[in-house]
Amino acid sequence: MHHEMTYRVQYYETDTMGIVHHSNYIRYFETVRTEFIRAAGLPYDKIEEMGVYIPVLSVKAEYKVPAVYDEVISLSCRMTKLSHASFELEYEVKNAETGQLHAKGWSRHGFTDKSFKPIVIKKAAPEVYEVFSRTNEESREK
Repeated sequence: MHHEMTYRVQYYETDTMGIVHHSNYIRYFETVRTEFIRAAGLPYDKIEEMGVYIPVLSVKAEYKVPAVYDEVISLSCRMTKLSHASFELEYEVKNAETGQLHAKGWSRHGFTDKSFKPIVIKKAAPEVYEVFSRTNEESREK
């Protein structure tokens, strides 16, 4: 599964040069990740109600060409890996009209209980595992 959405760059996200501050790309990743998981059929709040937390273990961004104030950008996300205790996602931030790549990146997330103790997702929450497994398979087909 691949999820894509558009977003308009806000003034407060830019620096004095009018370009998006680098830290905001990580926020863009989080925004599209949240919508990606929602589109898969199981929003974060439902997952947490089941006692499963999904902390970020690592995140990386590569910056290509700066996005600017008021630009409409395309945020995309797809799952690239799923294991019994973690998963990885890949992101792209592009100009929505031209497709010019502004940034790309990836993040790795763990599955934990409410006390942040790692869990085996297939055993601890099979319904969550099923949604993530289906999403991972759909991402591989693209």
